[in-house]
Amino acid sequence: MFSGSLVAIATPMQPNGAIDFDAWARLIDFHIAAGTSGLVIGGTTGESATLTDAELRALSLRAYEHAHRRLRIITGAGTSSTATTAARVQWLRELPIDGLLLVTPAYNRPSQEGLFQHFATAATAAAGKPVLLYNVPSRTAVDLKPATAARLSHVAGVVGLKEAVPEVARVRELIALCAPGFTILSGDDATAREAIGAGARGVISVTANVAPRQMSEMVAAALAGDKERAQALDAPLAALHRDLFLEANPIPVKWLLAQMGLMPAGLRLPLTPLAEEYRARLQAAARAGGVLT
Repeated sequence: MFSGSLVAIATPMQPNGAIDFDAWARLIDFHIAAGTSGLVIGGTTGESATLTDAELRALSLRAYEHAHRRLRIITGAGTSSTATTAARVQWLRELPIDGLLLVTPAYNRPSQEGLFQHFATAATAAAGKPVLLYNVPSRTAVDLKPATAARLSHVAGVVGLKEAVPEVARVRELIALCAPGFTILSGDDATAREAIGAGARGVISVTANVAPRQMSEMVAAALAGDKERAQALDAPLAALHRDLFLEANPIPVKWLLAQMGLMPAGLRLPLTPLAEEYRARLQAAARAGGVLT
């Protein structure tokens, strides 16, 4: 169900922080036209930490209504509280979306058994709505180990994992340990091509926010086993993969989307606009990737 180039989509905001739903529709059209496989709403790049439940619901419903099934829709549901996550999952499961993304709990640093119980509880609350796990130790200070992911791959409703540890060996270990058919998606643009070569089924991408067609074509080539073409398509994006993290995501990508005229430059505190010192470098990376002329 989940494969290809999925975008960890930024949430368009006005300078005052209000969500810009006109820009939301433009972004969805942009991704449909470019061949993006799916939208991941309310993830890290979508400023999940500052979105209210009402906003998350509105973003998900409007995406469904506008996309008309032309791409998959996955909504972020994870929090650092198991009870709060389960409660959010219970109302999200009623929406006409394709799946839920559950990040490892940040800050409280649970054990591997705690992670297993957290995700298993949330999957039960999802009542059959497909669940993707999300491991991003650089953000959450906890690492979902492959052995724990393997246990979870046998839990009903848990269908895959977005793995943001940028190690191809980690992808191979996950595929070897997890249940047959369990989907591994890269969560790191810079190593996504290599991850697909090791058996991942695609990527949930930050770069795809600004270069959706390039990412879609690169991932398709990698999935087809055309290593030479995938490498040739990926090479011009290398600077973007790197420089979209010059400051905390999504600060750089939202600045670049505003430069492209796709959305206003709004962010919510405590995030602040991209520092002046980084702007020329990010523009150069965008030109190298064919995003800006």
